[in-house]
Amino acid sequence: MTGPAPAGHDIEARIGSKVILRLVIPCALYILIGAIDRTNVGFAALDMNRALGLSSTQYGFGAGVLFIGYMLAKYPSVLLYEALGMRRWLAAITLAWGIASGAMALIANEWQLYALRVAIGFAEGGLSSGLMLYLSHWAPERYRASILAIPIVSISVAQVIGAPVSGLLLDWDNPFGIEPWRLMFAVEALPALALALFAALYFPESPARAPWLTGPERDWLGANVKGARKAPENAEDGARWAALTSPLGWTCAAIWYCILASNYGIMFWLPQVVKGMADLTSTQTGVIVALPWAASGIGLLLNARHSDRTGERYLHVALPALAGGTLLLCAYLLGPGLPGLAALVLGGACTGCTVAAFWAIPTRLLKPGSLAMGIVMINMIGSLAGASVPPLMGLLRQQTGSFLPPTLLLFGIAVTCAALCLIARRMDPHERTNR
Repeated sequence: MTGPAPAGHDIEARIGSKVILRLVIPCALYILIGAIDRTNVGFAALDMNRALGLSSTQYGFGAGVLFIGYMLAKYPSVLLYEALGMRRWLAAITLAWGIASGAMALIANEWQLYALRVAIGFAEGGLSSGLMLYLSHWAPERYRASILAIPIVSISVAQVIGAPVSGLLLDWDNPFGIEPWRLMFAVEALPALALALFAALYFPESPARAPWLTGPERDWLGANVKGARKAPENAEDGARWAALTSPLGWTCAAIWYCILASNYGIMFWLPQVVKGMADLTSTQTGVIVALPWAASGIGLLLNARHSDRTGERYLHVALPALAGGTLLLCAYLLGPGLPGLAALVLGGACTGCTVAAFWAIPTRLLKPGSLAMGIVMINMIGSLAGASVPPLMGLLRQQTGSFLPPTLLLFGIAVTCAALCLIARRMDPHERTNR
């Protein structure tokens, strides 16, 4: 017979439940709205490209140039978070990206598109890193997986919500006489403006200032959560840059590049692919585009859970990535109809479900002193995927007049991702020990 759970277990469970409800879910909402404002240009392109006279290359560059600002701002934004504190930092960057997203409704040429996309990327650049840093101050060990998975799933949820809403707004016979794609940008920027005010009023700066924690719960967090304790100055300072000299660290960065290249390639071009497969309204296109992302969210949770249960990480990235690329190619070859749609949904699900399993790799391999810099490095390399792959897909589309070459590009990236995972698996000292 098992005895009663120890007191420490009880207080950890109470704190974990409170943190997920009061902090993790609100933080995930920021990532969700940010993802919608980053990717809704894919739906606007259904009408915007024709209205502004944009070629496929110009649109692809406009979609991807956001990640130049995204990459450049990632580390400075985290420094700003440390200087300003959570409330002022989150309110400022959310207000900035909300204003820039709303201003997309006013663009008149490709240069204004490029400038505002860079501004949105710069404002959002440190969002995910800053929120993860903030949540590390509150994360009991037993709840770390959930605290990581919920924000990641919110990116898939953003597409499930955003795609149908964007389609409806494009089809809406609005009474204001505004071009539908401009109205879509204006309406979808409003939640960010509301969230800026919410950030300034809601988030406690530290566990010591959380009114919903009891005194013993605050004390327990301070004593038992690594992020809640200030590290000694110069601790493991020599290891801080170790990730930059590690072949395995750079291999992980290359894998992350491939994962994001596949995901962003799908995000920015899928509405046009679906629209081209059949004669659909924008609303119908939005519903179909949402299906792969709904499947992706489910697949992400199932794949992460199975990876945790088995302890295997690399094949849980390699096999879904390869399956996703293959199914996307099959969807193109099958064309309109139920088989093609099924392949598209399953391909999106496989492509999107690799993310959580991947992050279990570098967080296990990197030492505590080099973890923060390693995560910044991996994220910066990943941002290059958003800056390079959508424009390259646009160029291929314009040069050939077909979506087959861009689809083959995504298939090649998926094969490369799987190969890199197998290489990293052979390099991993933990895997060599277990073989």
